[in-house]
Amino acid sequence: MKKKPTRIPNTIQETASWIQDQLGASPDIILRAYSAEGAGAERVVLVYIDSLVDNDTVNSKIVRPIQELSEEAFERFDERGLYALMKDRILGVGSIAEIDTFDHVIQSLLEGNTIILVDGYQTALAAQTAGGDERGVEEPTSQTVIRGPKEGFTENIKTNMSLLRRRIKSPKLRFVQQKIGEVTQTSVVIVYLDGIANQKIVKEITRRLSTIDTDSILESGYIEEFIQDRTYTPFPTLQNSERPDGIAAGILEGQIAIIVDGTPFVLLAPVTFNRFFQSSEDYYQRFDIASFLRLIRYGSFLASMLLPSLYIAITTFHQEMIPTTLLISLAAQREGTPFPAIVEAFIMEITFEVLREAGVRMPRAIGSAISIVGALVLGQAAVQAGLVSAAMVIVVSFTAIANFVIPSMNMAAASRLIRFGLMILGGTFGLFGIMSGLMFMLIHMAGLRSFGIPYLLPVSPLSINNLKDVFIRAPWWRMSKRPTLVSEPEAETRQGKSQKPEPPNTDPAHEGDRG
Repeated sequence: MKKKPTRIPNTIQETASWIQDQLGASPDIILRAYSAEGAGAERVVLVYIDSLVDNDTVNSKIVRPIQELSEEAFERFDERGLYALMKDRILGVGSIAEIDTFDHVIQSLLEGNTIILVDGYQTALAAQTAGGDERGVEEPTSQTVIRGPKEGFTENIKTNMSLLRRRIKSPKLRFVQQKIGEVTQTSVVIVYLDGIANQKIVKEITRRLSTIDTDSILESGYIEEFIQDRTYTPFPTLQNSERPDGIAAGILEGQIAIIVDGTPFVLLAPVTFNRFFQSSEDYYQRFDIASFLRLIRYGSFLASMLLPSLYIAITTFHQEMIPTTLLISLAAQREGTPFPAIVEAFIMEITFEVLREAGVRMPRAIGSAISIVGALVLGQAAVQAGLVSAAMVIVVSFTAIANFVIPSMNMAAASRLIRFGLMILGGTFGLFGIMSGLMFMLIHMAGLRSFGIPYLLPVSPLSINNLKDVFIRAPWWRMSKRPTLVSEPEAETRQGKSQKPEPPNTDPAHEGDRG
């Protein structure tokens, strides 16, 4: 390959040759030359990648105006005048940038822009014509709600930015873009509210992103592993969501969003443990119903972690804790079972994990049927064959159902990993082992940080004012303050005083009847 020049060459033929040489003469590289009728010299050349541009925009806003340009214009204007004519009067696209280096030409082409070259002029025009086939805005697939917006993020970063703009119509909304990935050159945008987001956290996130040195960024999971505070932990320290309303709510509380081009999952930081049990729907319905459902989520999280290990520990070491009638029933079920309880539990848990993964990887039309039928058939057959007891099937099934209640996939996966460790401790040391494992887990969580914010905030360290939206959700008129350690101290107030509804003492509908 030829040595690449720093600046654009003088002649458009040489520039076009360089572009084709750098991009490997791909069939989707389109070059269109224009000159005066009967003149051999080409005056203007358009270069674009057919698979990355909106062809309607290119044809109507660039190609047609140049084709309608008279021969006298090509003959009369020198290169400077022809360049100014193209820039100021001919091109009808919204955004036009001037570039003068070959690196910028290649990068602009790969972003879906159209390059306009004028012979003899060492500056090119980059017209914004990015387009092509893209997935439209659809309902989120992983975070569905009964009441609330049905829009979800897409793989297009500009669409995702517009979805946030429509929800937060404030001039203080900031978008800071970076390019990460030596080969992929992936666009990553930091989104926050100026004056509300803590500037120290914004600077720290920007610093961590700028230090990433890798070939490729294909999904926001890459970014998450590069910038998280602690690597060796099962607990997620960044939240991801494909719901624009959820991300907008986090930004309004002082959190910072990270949008990655090519994925509908947007990151939100910093984050605390309780955020993974909050759903967007909690804020769209009555506070008492939302609080009840949130308590169910916390209980389901504990059940998904502890239920198999508690069953193993009690049936193996602490039979005196079981009522006599139930103990006799369990003993009758386990009479012909050849394995101890811990082996039973591992067989059933691993079987269910295999079924879960098979349901995800199978074609959508038959994936759910395979997972449901497989669970029913295997569970019933295992009990009839005497491999496992019926009680163990009930415990494992309820544990799996409880795991699906957790709104965040990352936290649900963490509980699944912790479950296996607690099962080993429960089968080895009984309840003592389970309590020791829980103590170790709490100590580990107390030491976690998300961009300097304690992971168990506001429980540890205790912050009474911030407990209104943790285990239960207080009414909206009670939540007048933002989380103080996430937002700027002077922006902690988000609504006025005396917002509690006060109905009138008299009935307005019948007030006039008294006369």
